Amino acid sequence: MTVASVRAGRRRPWTTALRRSAFGRAVIRRLPARLKRWLRVGRRWQRSIVARLRLQWHRSLQLRVVSTTLVLSVLVIAVLGFFLVQSVAAGLLNSAEKSAISQVESGRTNALGQVLDPQQLGDAEAPASVARSLARALQQASGSTGSYLVFIQLTNLTAATVHWVGRPDVNIPATIPPTLIKRVGDDQRVKPFDNANSAPITYEVTTLVYNSSQEASVPALAVGVPLGAFYQLYYVFPFTQQQATLMLVQRILAGVGVALVALLAAIASLVTRWVVLPVRHAAQAAQRLSAGHLGERMQVLGVDDLAALATSFNEMAASLQGQLRELEDLSSVQRRFVSDVSHELRTPLTTIKMAVDLLFESRGELDLASGRAVELLQSQLERFESLLVDLLEISRFDAGAATLDAELVDVCDLVRRSADDAQQLAGRRVERILRNILVNAVVHGEGKDVVVTTAIDSDAVAVSVRDYGVGLRPGEEQKVFDRFWRADPARARTTGGNGLGLAISLEDARLHGGWLEAWGEPGKGSVFRLTLPRVAGQELAGSPLPLGPDKAEIATSLGAVTSNG
Repeated sequence: MTVASVRAGRRRPWTTALRRSAFGRAVIRRLPARLKRWLRVGRRWQRSIVARLRLQWHRSLQLRVVSTTLVLSVLVIAVLGFFLVQSVAAGLLNSAEKSAISQVESGRTNALGQVLDPQQLGDAEAPASVARSLARALQQASGSTGSYLVFIQLTNLTAATVHWVGRPDVNIPATIPPTLIKRVGDDQRVKPFDNANSAPITYEVTTLVYNSSQEASVPALAVGVPLGAFYQLYYVFPFTQQQATLMLVQRILAGVGVALVALLAAIASLVTRWVVLPVRHAAQAAQRLSAGHLGERMQVLGVDDLAALATSFNEMAASLQGQLRELEDLSSVQRRFVSDVSHELRTPLTTIKMAVDLLFESRGELDLASGRAVELLQSQLERFESLLVDLLEISRFDAGAATLDAELVDVCDLVRRSADDAQQLAGRRVERILRNILVNAVVHGEGKDVVVTTAIDSDAVAVSVRDYGVGLRPGEEQKVFDRFWRADPARARTTGGNGLGLAISLEDARLHGGWLEAWGEPGKGSVFRLTLPRVAGQELAGSPLPLGPDKAEIATSLGAVTSNG
């Protein structure tokens, strides 16, 4: 297994991994056909919704800012609310503990004078009777609200004696924590307590449990204190009121938190809109400006940073408009100059050519030096005529006067005729694309073979011309189509053409709705690929031929590198 496959497996969603596992495939095979269809539809909907949300997330700055503000606000308010609720709960518990201790102190003081010593009485039921009376008296002090419950435990009695005294509907062993009973008993055994001695008060959080399942258990505070040598007094304070107060605080905090989050989201949306809206207007203005609407301007409001942005954009647009107008004027003057000069040169060129043709036909009557001079004059005159024809062709493209008369042709026949013309290499310059790129390949191929390849598919036809000459350096794939550009400026002007052939070929390809592209590497040659639509006016989506060396060439070069290594 390769590293790429391992990384791909790690990035694979768990749903896809489960579906492709043996267990997942077994489960899917057993599902009904209708359920499978619903699952496929649901998966497509899920992918569509996720894709839309992801696109909206990446495209909208306002959505990202508002969402981030919303999430952070929720986290901050949740943390603050948690600590606030904990603080309120701790405060309520502290207040309940202080109130409970005060209540137990008062009850213990009232009860110490009424308790009896079971060992001093012959009747074993007397201490239990006293405990019940005492529990009722202490319980009545809570009033009708029932803010606390009183329980008394008798110690050191016979097995037949009732040990617990209190409310019969309460499950006392489940309500009074055993740890609290143990601590109160330990304190009772260490030192006897009476009216002259104060006993330590012990408390612990517990749950008030009723014998009936119809009554719900509630949190409570259990407080215990020794009462003489043979009694233990316990108070249970339900947290009913504190719990209601805490629930009210939680509801208020939740409501305030939701309102605060919504308010923060609205504020973030409003503030972000103030910033994003001018940026959107600037983006739209830039798009219209790039589309050619040079008079597009932004509205300047105020003197803040956004107004400075609008002002800078308007200044940039005005400067760009002025420079483009200057370039258009200069280009118009240049095109008019080239057109005028080209047309003006045709008349004297025709006269000179007629005279040179007469001299060339009678060169046999001249001496050797004069005959050679006439031949050179004839050759250079043909080059000048070719340059003039190319200049006139360029001027027609610049003026928009070039038209396309589409007709059905056989590309293979056209390639053969162009190749025949290029093979002669008699200094003639051709006017159309194939001849130009073929002649270019022959001129720069350094005497090596030139390979012409044609291909066709349902939408386009392509021709590539491959040479193995000097090639192109990085960045020259586009410069090669510039007017008068030469790969080697030091190259003699007697070779390499006039620098207009490929520029004319590119304009011709565009006129046909096609592409003319180049590839090259220094020392490895170059490839010029022409792609044309099969039907005039049809938009191209691709080319049947690759731009660059073919697969056989790449395999051969790789094999050579391997053998050399």
